[in-house]
Amino acid sequence: MRISKYLNYAEATKSQTATRKGIKNEPDADQLEAMKFVAAEIFDPTREHIGGPLFASSFFRSPELNAAIGGSKTSQHCKGEAIDMDCDYYGVGTNTQIFWFIKNHLKFDQLIWEFGDTNEPDWVHASKRRDGKNRGEVLRCFRRDDGTTQYIPFDLIER
Repeated sequence: MRISKYLNYAEATKSQTATRKGIKNEPDADQLEAMKFVAAEIFDPTREHIGGPLFASSFFRSPELNAAIGGSKTSQHCKGEAIDMDCDYYGVGTNTQIFWFIKNHLKFDQLIWEFGDTNEPDWVHASKRRDGKNRGEVLRCFRRDDGTTQYIPFDLIER
């Protein structure tokens, strides 16, 4: 089943952790509608901009799966409102291009430059709410020396 022009249900719910641990990772009807919205509003336009395949490294996460991977208790992935994308996997474009395209051309709730360095994120997290209460929050995520994860406002000037 397709949830958008470029993304199918299996890709949007796939998780190696869920498979390995026998965790059910299936959205309910509301979560699936949120996923369809995010896919159409964020994933598809970004994929068209990149001009080639785009990897959804994490989309829907059941609460059990989210807990198993140590995700935030308030993760929008559990609502079907967030997607992590990576184009390095296919060698078409860069994650930096994904980030700047979304930041400059799409409406979103959160956009996060996930790990990596100041030149290239390891992946890009983007979320969008169907209720329209989107914050337009842009963050950078990195690991501190003590191993904890920190999110800070992202204020680098576009290159």
